[in-house]
Parts: sequence; C-alpha cells; structure tokens
Amino acid sequence: MRDLFDRILENKGPLGKWASQAEGYFVFPKLEGPISNRMKFQGKEVVTWSINDYLGLANLPEIKKVDGEAAAEYGAAYPMGARMMSGHTEFHEQLEQECAAFVDKEAAYLLNFGYQGFMSVIDALVTKDDIIVYDVDCHACIIDGVRLHMGKRFTFVHNNVESLEKNLERATKMADQTGGGILVISEGVFGMRGEQGILKEIVALKKKYNFRLLVDDAHGFGTLGKTGAGAGQEQDVQGDIDVYLATFAKSMASIGAFVAADQGIIDYLKYNLRSQMFAKSLPMVYVKGALKRLDMLRTQPELKAKLWENVNALQNGLKEKGFDIGTTTSCVTPVYLNGSIPEAMALVKDLRENHGIFCSIVVYPVIPKGLILLRMIPTATHTLQDVDETLTAFSAIRDRLENGTYKRLSAAVAAAMGE
Repeated sequence: MRDLFDRILENKGPLGKWASQAEGYFVFPKLEGPISNRMKFQGKEVVTWSINDYLGLANLPEIKKVDGEAAAEYGAAYPMGARMMSGHTEFHEQLEQECAAFVDKEAAYLLNFGYQGFMSVIDALVTKDDIIVYDVDCHACIIDGVRLHMGKRFTFVHNNVESLEKNLERATKMADQTGGGILVISEGVFGMRGEQGILKEIVALKKKYNFRLLVDDAHGFGTLGKTGAGAGQEQDVQGDIDVYLATFAKSMASIGAFVAADQGIIDYLKYNLRSQMFAKSLPMVYVKGALKRLDMLRTQPELKAKLWENVNALQNGLKEKGFDIGTTTSCVTPVYLNGSIPEAMALVKDLRENHGIFCSIVVYPVIPKGLILLRMIPTATHTLQDVDETLTAFSAIRDRLENGTYKRLSAAVAAAMGE
C-alpha cells in the first residue's frame, strides 16, 4: 500500500505543475489599489479587465459609506450563529423579499456563497430516484453539485437543443422506472464563453417533457434584461425558470447569493439546504451592503447603460480588428488565440509589462490544448480610452504570436516542462 500523499507530491495536476513558473504572476497575482478600471500590478498601473465589478459599485462612496456604517454598528461577526438557531434578522428577510421581487419570483432565500449554495441547492432538490440533465459546459459549482447526486445524470452538448431532447427522452424512460422526476440545469450566462444559455429553447421543451428548470444566472443578474433581472428576463422566460440562483459577487460587487422560486420550494429549501442549515448566517455587513447595492440596481439604470456602452465598444472593436471572440451574447468578452501554454505565458507578460493591460488567461485543462483564451470583463468604470489602448495592445501581441516571437521566448520553459 502506498502513502496517500505520494500521488499528490508526484503529480501536482495539469495546472499545479506550472506553479513554479506561474505563481504570483499568472496565477494568484496581487492587484493593488482601489477596485477600478485601472489598478496597480507589481508597481505599474494597468488597465484591469479581470474584476467582476460589472456595474462599478465596488468603490463608489455611497456603497463604501453603507458598508462602513454597517461594519461599525454590527462588526464582522453579527449575527453569530446559523439562521435556524440564532442568526436570523429582519434585514435578512428584507433582502430576501427584495431579491425575490427584483427577479419576479414569489420568494427567495439567502446563501452565504454562490458556489457553496448552488451545490447544496442541487443536493436538496433531488433524490436518488431523480435524474439530472445538465449542459456539459456548466460551471464547476454545478458539476460538483451533480457529483453529490446519487442517482443518474446526463450531460447534453453545450447549448444544443437536439442533444438536450435526446437526453430528456433517456431521462424520461429512466424516471418512469424509478418513479422520480427530472431536473434540467443550465446557466443564464456561461462565464468563459459569454454565451447565454438557450433558456427559451429549454423552456419550449416543457410542452413535451415533464421536468423542472434550475438556472445559475451569476453573470446575467444585474447585466441582462430590461431591469437587470437577468437572462430569463432578457429571453422573456423568467416565469418558466423554476429555481433561479444569482450571486452578489458579480454585478453587486460583494459576497453572498440567493435562490428564488415559488414560496413552497423556498420553504422546503430553508429546512433542507445543508450548506445554510449548518453554517453561520451571512454577516450583517454584507446584508446591509447588499440592500444598498440592490437599490442602486433598481434605481440607477444608467449604470447598466454605461456598462453596455463599454461592452459594445470593446467587442465591436475586437471584431473589426479580426479577433475571434466566439459567440458571446453577454458582457463576458473572450478572445481566442492559438498557442501553447509557454507561449501564453510570454504573451501575457508582454501584455502586462509593455502595454499595461491586465486580463485573465485561461489555458488547458479549462479549454482544449493549443488554445489561449484571454477573458475580459468590461465594467461601468471603464472608459473608451481604456478600450482603445487595449485594442492597440491586442493587435501588437497577435502579431508577435503569429511571427513566432513568443515561441522563441518561451522555448526554454517549454523544454523544461516537456511541452
């Protein structure tokens, strides 16, 4: 028998093996200064495209004032305890009621974190007799939630309604045998590609198949739809989403999340959602802060308008210059390039050091080998000057990638890592 840690120490995983070359720069970077369109990275000012502060709320004086006052009044601990036992307040209830109303649902329940909460929601909604059918490109929190499921589950090809229907047929036959039901899971916006989930097409299949729909709308909440209520509102199917989940970590620039549904479903989740039943209540500083942020989402549509002005300028500019940004239909802006991981490292270093542009780099195993994905998150705080500088920089790095400059610069790293 081998020691449990032998495997861990010998094989650090597809990303971990790059730690000595990447940590502190390409992964776990330290951005400094106030959250904004321009921050400091290793002492230099960079245009920052990697912060999920869609509406630019994080550093607004009125937001910081409410956060500060709540911290001064309640501290970081209050309420001390789980909601069911001792951590319940009228402000938690108020926030739940306002979240539910904003996304046009009967009721809502707060979650401490989107990732943790989504896993637990899936676990609570299904039994071993139920079948889950989910988009193969769903976020890691959904995949981990499905892993908790002790029954059958099927994936359908990303945003492919034919594949979904084929799997619904399989799931229906199986559910007839087990006596269970079917849960379909998709995202409002897929965070890497930027594509909206095919919610309208999924909902249309309810006429033919008996299933319930769960949607993770982390990137759609606050950014899509007439009022910002998300991808369901954007596609005019919000009422047909049975269970809706959104996080405060994107457009609300905070911590926490909520799940919204009919009152009976929320009543059930309140008493069966293990991640909330056995965890400390969301601290008051986040609750009071979320109430202020949600009020700004409702009353200041100009924030979303400014966001989309920047989104359109960036995405249209990239397309005009011939960049492949996939089929994004959201604020998420991916740029796809061809190259190895060492080339990606050389490219990103050039981008940051010589052009002052900071964006997220995504490589294998998150995406297929040979691809480099530079993911940008436009916000309401960005300017058209930021966009122009970024377009100029991207044109320069593409030229160097195509003429082999980065391949030559990264040859030693590639050889050392066996790439």
